[in-house]
Amino acid sequence: MDKVLLKDLKRQDKYTKFFKEWQKQEFKDHPDESKVLQELEILSKNIGMREGFVIACFDYRNLDLAFFTGNVEEITGYPESIFREKGMEASFSMIHPDDRPELFRFQKIVFDVFHQLTMKERHSFEFSYTTRWVHRTTNEIIWTVGKAKPFLIDSDGNFAIDLHIIIQLKNQPKVTSYDWNYSYQKEDGSRVYVSKSSPKDNNVKLTKKEKEIAQMILDGKKSIEVSELLNISMNTVGTHRKNILKKLNARNMGEMIKILASYDF
Repeated sequence: MDKVLLKDLKRQDKYTKFFKEWQKQEFKDHPDESKVLQELEILSKNIGMREGFVIACFDYRNLDLAFFTGNVEEITGYPESIFREKGMEASFSMIHPDDRPELFRFQKIVFDVFHQLTMKERHSFEFSYTTRWVHRTTNEIIWTVGKAKPFLIDSDGNFAIDLHIIIQLKNQPKVTSYDWNYSYQKEDGSRVYVSKSSPKDNNVKLTKKEKEIAQMILDGKKSIEVSELLNISMNTVGTHRKNILKKLNARNMGEMIKILASYDF
């Protein structure tokens, strides 16, 4: 069966076609590539691979897996040989079909944003995602959350290899499908955070009062302080906060603050 699957993966190009733009980057040699990959292997062995924990690196030069470790075969039902032979194609084959469109949309967002950044900002870039894997033999739905960042950026600023730390979730998260966010540190030291639920652009229509309250929230002021400074009731402050939350399409206060910090209002 593994040979049949491998043959099928070699024959198809269903998923790597979405990463051709990554592959077309004009890569430069990285003198420390072998060393950093060896260090990653040593690190993974030293920390010990706990259950449901995977470390993986995608290589965008050949659309392959440069490195992976953990109990990936047990979690996914796909043998390690499949990942070694057809890494990226195998990796996306196990993603829930309903999650794939958003995953590929997000990788396009990551590519476009990353290449607009300065070299310093590129090195601070990172992204997270929540997705579903489908076990190859049992069809069990496995929820995972991943944190990723560039692992190898060449001298021209090309994104050559990334690093993913992936954890299997024991319970289904609040999201119902592929979810994502990315962030990076700007040249001035401020942090930009954008999520799937962030406004599509910076033109979020907050009222003058909402903008005033939004700035106070960013300054760390509590509702009672906002109430006293603006001479309005706590209930009114609460109403404004709810309206801001809704307009930003944020799921909670923590996400609202991150979005507010990312946009000019």
